[in-house]
Amino acid sequence: MREVEIRMILDQLSSREIEEFKVTKQDFLTFRSVLVTRPDFKHFRGIAQHGGEVIYRYMAEPRS
Repeated sequence: MREVEIRMILDQLSSREIEEFKVTKQDFLTFRSVLVTRPDFKHFRGIAQHGGEVIYRYMAEPRS
């Protein structure tokens, strides 16, 4: 997964075009490195799944 694709997915999550996105174990580190640079980083919630996958959702309220 490339950085451009990740930014597009994160924008879609934040604009509510998509409700959630599943990140594979192989793409996790790249995805997260792009995610943490966003000013709205704390609005994203990652929910760990079996096998190292993570489902990301955008929350209206930032986490503390």
